[in-house]
Amino acid sequence: MQLGMVGLGRMGANMTRRLMRGGHQLVVSDLSPDAVKELADEGATGSSSLDDLVAKLSPPRAAWVMVPAGDATEKTVQSLLSRMQAGDIIIDGGNSYFKDDVRRSEMCAAKGVHYVDVGTSGGVWGIERGYCMMIGGPKEAVQRLDPIFKTLAPGRGDIPRTPGFEERGGAAGSTAEEGYIHCGPSGSGHFVKMVHNGIEYGIMQAYAEGFDIFKNANSKDLPENIRYDLNLPDIAEVWRRGSVISSWLLDLTAMALVENPALSEYSGFVQDSGEGRWTIQAAIEEAVPAEVLTASLYARFRSRQEHTFADKMLSAMRQKFGGHVEPKAAAKGK
Repeated sequence: MQLGMVGLGRMGANMTRRLMRGGHQLVVSDLSPDAVKELADEGATGSSSLDDLVAKLSPPRAAWVMVPAGDATEKTVQSLLSRMQAGDIIIDGGNSYFKDDVRRSEMCAAKGVHYVDVGTSGGVWGIERGYCMMIGGPKEAVQRLDPIFKTLAPGRGDIPRTPGFEERGGAAGSTAEEGYIHCGPSGSGHFVKMVHNGIEYGIMQAYAEGFDIFKNANSKDLPENIRYDLNLPDIAEVWRRGSVISSWLLDLTAMALVENPALSEYSGFVQDSGEGRWTIQAAIEEAVPAEVLTASLYARFRSRQEHTFADKMLSAMRQKFGGHVEPKAAAKGK
């Protein structure tokens, strides 16, 4: 297929590369001419503006927006919509708020343009591992984009099949085992990704607090006969092998601890990118208790006032899976 990619940051550029490896034709756009040139040198068709990008796409067009959520996404979607025509598709693959998707989809539908929201997980590793995608939008548009999703997704790989999954009711035609699903109408893709990230906060916090307990197991405040000088990289490594709490986040934790067991390059200033807050808001609207997820969000707020080893662990995990870098002021201890 031919696809426009708007935004060539950490994920947009690597998604472009994975799609080109799969035989798709990419027309790329970015605020940085150097980023466009780099991808053009690798086989993409460069564009100098959104007007140029749309002109180089053949109707019915499809353009994937991969820019920061919020104002940048809003302006980009509005700009694309003003240049597109009935039958075209605008895809938002960032971390937008699902209620914004509902509003944008209605705005696009008024012009006959399809709007598809794609919650995308995979971080900086997705170019090789593939991207897990949670998709919302009109069935017709999602089906038309299936070759794109199939190429970006990790595929079945060597993950064992869940017993009974194939026989369960409603599973006919499911692409879940390939690593992507059509969740439902507009907004549902980002809704599922939002809760995914809220859960991610809780899992990360659990690992971080556990390793903080290990680090302080040799505290002078403890009786000498129950002080333990534990090897944190070894613990992370052994848990990767046969433990019920093994995961990719644990793999990344083990990597960070091998590189520097003290995590001294991290201040412990932990940002949140919005999805955790939105997950808690959804829980409140639904009257669903979410104690762990709420506590993990508040722990990130607290990390900006005082830093623990657990906070350094959270920063290390965020850097490993998503390339998230701490603010410079935090790194200086401010």
